Amino acid sequence: MSGAYSRSSGLVQRRTTAVTNASNESTGDDMDEKLNGEVEEEHDSKETRLTLMEEVLLLGLKDREGYTSFWNDCISSGLRGCILIELSLRGRVELEKAGMRRRSLTNRKVICRSDQPTGDVLLDEALRHIKETQPPETVQSWIEYLSGETWNPLKLRYQLRNVRERLAKNLVEKGVCTTEKQNFLLFDMTTHPLTDNVVKQRLIKRVQDSVLSRWTNDAHRMDRRMLSLIYLAHSSDVLENAFAPLSDDDYEVAMKRVRELLDLEFDTESMKEGTNELMWAVISAMSK
Repeated sequence: MSGAYSRSSGLVQRRTTAVTNASNESTGDDMDEKLNGEVEEEHDSKETRLTLMEEVLLLGLKDREGYTSFWNDCISSGLRGCILIELSLRGRVELEKAGMRRRSLTNRKVICRSDQPTGDVLLDEALRHIKETQPPETVQSWIEYLSGETWNPLKLRYQLRNVRERLAKNLVEKGVCTTEKQNFLLFDMTTHPLTDNVVKQRLIKRVQDSVLSRWTNDAHRMDRRMLSLIYLAHSSDVLENAFAPLSDDDYEVAMKRVRELLDLEFDTESMKEGTNELMWAVISAMSK
């Protein structure tokens, strides 16, 4: 579990094999925007809308094989972090007030702002747990509880089960993937190979552009959803898949700029005007 939260000194080493990519822009609906007080980036209404969790999983899925790397032990906690940020972007949860002593992000509790259902089963299940839990818990505690990585047997009921499989089924329903069975000698496994490569190509292009042609040199001028995606894709060890096809020069620039984001003081960033404190709390918990 400690590996899921350890802060990396840099990105993972570049793989030599190129990975095909995709892209998609995901925004909340009108009601979510009103709850959150922010208008997310507009996009073509015909474009497939993905949640942060689905985008991170899509980055990690092997296109033809339809499963994530067997060696990736970070994506589980990363997806739980995505759930918390997605709920925050949709105006459902927030951090408690910092108070006069300005408690750090890691010490502040997550509270329910609105219990109105989002329409997403995973999000609504997590939201129900957060609403019903008294006293409230911290971001890091919720990542552990939702992942089932806790020594407290009373908290095991908060674990969200089969998250990757449930997200993959969402991608199947949205026409991005399909479902197949593969035999691995001793067992059969359900896989989800890519069927719509355009969605993944657009997603990857957006990630690349955010640290290259559309780089703002200021985290607060970046789209919050994209900023969250970069941090959580890195924590989930899937960000490399977006950078593998880049030229050597662009790859070096992209890595340098991601490192700049990783080196920010997250507590300081959360104090700036108009920021999403819970987003920075999740980023802080995942990047230690």
